[in-house]
Amino acid sequence: MRDTRESRLLLILLVAVAFALITVDIKGGESSPLNGARKTAADLLGPVERGTAGAVDPIARTIRAIRDSGTQQQRLDQIGNENTELRQRLASSDLAGARTKQLDDLLRTAGTGGYTIKAAQVIAIGAAQGFSWTITIDAGSDDGLQRDMTVINGEGLVGRITTVARTTATVLLANDPGFTAGTRMEGSGEIGFAAGQGASPMKVELLNGKAQVKAGDRLVTFGSQSGRPFVPGVPVGKVVQVEATPGELTKTVLVEPFVSFTRLDLVGVVVVPPRTDPRDSVLPPVPTGTPTPQAAAQPPAAPQPQPSSAPSGGN
Repeated sequence: MRDTRESRLLLILLVAVAFALITVDIKGGESSPLNGARKTAADLLGPVERGTAGAVDPIARTIRAIRDSGTQQQRLDQIGNENTELRQRLASSDLAGARTKQLDDLLRTAGTGGYTIKAAQVIAIGAAQGFSWTITIDAGSDDGLQRDMTVINGEGLVGRITTVARTTATVLLANDPGFTAGTRMEGSGEIGFAAGQGASPMKVELLNGKAQVKAGDRLVTFGSQSGRPFVPGVPVGKVVQVEATPGELTKTVLVEPFVSFTRLDLVGVVVVPPRTDPRDSVLPPVPTGTPTPQAAAQPPAAPQPQPSSAPSGGN
């Protein structure tokens, strides 16, 4: 429409008519003359509105669902992350507590025996190296380690070093079938040689075929010259079975090691041997009520003569 005087007058007229209709509709209420027209418009436009709403509402619902789903998923992810972090913190706490105890036991054993040690952590087991019963530790020649040094933990003898690199070393475990170490019985001092048997108890050949030994007796390392490959006094294990070997020059016993070889974590490499042989002092205390090997080996006391009760003779 062109902007002319007539067009402006027409626009003003239409606006005036609109205001007049609004005024009439408001004043008329339920009996407004425009109700009929409004109803007709509703009948005509209603189906169109419902169709449009039916087409739009699923989309709106989908958008809301996606939005709400995203919010819920983010919350679930947040809760999952919090739970994972909590589990890690608890695991770290448990691990730290377990390692603290291992370190305390290791230092106590080293201190009792007079061993100067280099603490290390197990970083690999034998399968990765082609051996059945070996471990790799995170210390090597840079830490002063050398071949044939004794390896211990808080429980006792772990093994000996066989290979040394700059930052790692391989340890042959005491239960390896190729492992051999000199041993000495607690109390009696009977000497023998222990050999590993994998998951089975170690086999110890005592040099004295008539040695008095029983289940529960304990053994320590005999020691080597200059403390290599074995320092003296390291707990080895306790006797679980004495094999019958009548007429033999040696006696065979089966020994359960003190060390749990499948649960090794922190170990100590003895870099300086003790000045004196600790003998049996590194062994844990004997439980109360258990007779010690020394007491068990003592012969019974001889009966003492009783004073005579006969009266002395008179003159």
